[in-house]
Amino acid sequence: MKDNANKLGLAGALTAAFFMLVLSLLNSVGLYQGATQQMRAWHMWYTPNFGGTITGMIEAAVITYIVLFVFTSVYNLLEKKA
Repeated sequence: MKDNANKLGLAGALTAAFFMLVLSLLNSVGLYQGATQQMRAWHMWYTPNFGGTITGMIEAAVITYIVLFVFTSVYNLLEKKA
């Protein structure tokens, strides 16, 4: 069975962007501040304000899409050979 790399990448990208937004919203009410600090360390353009959240969502979506697309493509190649 061949998996669709584009669809899996898009699903992951949307999920990553959604959770970046949720993290920023929770941080704004004082929850998960440690996780927010870690997110700032991991993502170059993320900050817990409006602009930083948007750029962080874009960055997370792009990185996640690329990783999942490559992963699924490699999986499909290995599946084809088996």
